[in-house]
Amino acid sequence: MNKTIIGLLLMLLSPMLSATDKHQSILFSEPQQVTGNVWSAIGATAPPTYENSGHNNNLTFIITSEGVVVINAGDNYLLAKSLHHAIKKITDQAVKYVVLENGQGHAVLGSNYWKEQGVPIIAHIETKQELEAHGADSFDRMKKGRKDKAQGTKLMLPDETFDDKRVIELGAERIEILHLGPSHSPGDVIVWLPNQSLVIAGDMAFHKRLLPVMEHTDTAAWLETWEKFAALKAKIIIPGHGGPTNMQEVTKYTHDYLVYMREKISALLDNDGTLHEATSIDQSAYKHLDVFDELALRNASTMFRQMEFE
Repeated sequence: MNKTIIGLLLMLLSPMLSATDKHQSILFSEPQQVTGNVWSAIGATAPPTYENSGHNNNLTFIITSEGVVVINAGDNYLLAKSLHHAIKKITDQAVKYVVLENGQGHAVLGSNYWKEQGVPIIAHIETKQELEAHGADSFDRMKKGRKDKAQGTKLMLPDETFDDKRVIELGAERIEILHLGPSHSPGDVIVWLPNQSLVIAGDMAFHKRLLPVMEHTDTAAWLETWEKFAALKAKIIIPGHGGPTNMQEVTKYTHDYLVYMREKISALLDNDGTLHEATSIDQSAYKHLDVFDELALRNASTMFRQMEFE
């Protein structure tokens, strides 16, 4: 076979080969640079779906001269793999740690991908307990919702747990993983970079979507924990949902929302108000936030029932 024919065959085959080698990303959005060494793939501010691949939270990573620290394992194996491919396009540094912001499925269910890469998973002790108690249910919901995108995913527990604080010194970066107290869900942690006045807040702070009050959410304790969070005086906030912002914005839509709802419900309870009246509380100041229609009435109902017994 002459060289001309061989060359033509290679030209015809090369697109097929490149398509085979190319990883098809299922990230909702590719990582954006927040600071010189901090990047975040911002997820959909909506419930997890097949279309968004369960990428409805922020998947953030910190690049240092000695390796990368990833915050959140992702909702499933293939999503974690997509994030890893995106990281490798940005840096040659290896991922050294994955930190779970809490025990929710979109934070933890991609853990087995990272374990296959030899990366240890770090989480708060309550996150491990949450996974032991409810991880199987979370995994089943993910499989039903993500269908073929759930391929390869297995439920895994973290390799390392801590109570209050875990510090990673990597390169020139001091990375503090802090459990400040109860907030949105069991095991919620924040990641504080004191050298940059930047905090990866997870579900401590919301601003683009209405925060959810779950059955296990202690809103009074969340407000107490908020005081410790605010004391950091962070200049840059990467929340669990929605793009990077500032302290003023997350205070308005997290702290101030909780205070407002608790004041309204407390006044109702003092006057023998009913659950129906609680669901009629005017939340119109927050109507522009994503998932408002799904959460507003449920938040009022859940908070009323909880505060009856405070």
